[in-house]
Amino acid sequence: MIGQSQKRLPIGIENFTEMRKNGYYYVDKTAMIRDLLLRGGKVNLFTRPRRFGKSLNMSMLKAFFSYGADEKIFEGLKISGEEELCRQHMGKYPVISISLKGVNGLNYEMARSLMCSEIGNEAMRFQFLLESDRMIDLEKHQYRQLVTLDMS
Repeated sequence: MIGQSQKRLPIGIENFTEMRKNGYYYVDKTAMIRDLLLRGGKVNLFTRPRRFGKSLNMSMLKAFFSYGADEKIFEGLKISGEEELCRQHMGKYPVISISLKGVNGLNYEMARSLMCSEIGNEAMRFQFLLESDRMIDLEKHQYRQLVTLDMS
């Protein structure tokens, strides 16, 4: 029997926010955020074997950098001690996160359709861009095509 102080193992859970909000056991890897910010690489490549936490780490990065980040889910984690980095970067960016895990088409057309759907669904999160005065009409037109899955 699991005691009330024991946390559950997050078997099959790749979503950082879900893991933290529901009290699952989590090995703190948030120091990686600090390392990424301080090293400032132009490109960062994350290579790990299968089932080694790549998706969870990407979810953690998205939760940290995305507009409207929930500071509470980082409480007690290593990155929360980096107050200046958190103030400068937490919740300040439009993060685009696309997973190709569900793109398993039996043929090219099906795979392309699934890929377009994945991209369109992610783009839908940024509909506020249509109201922005920083985008020209052509960019707004291209954005509308993206969210309606017109990838031609």
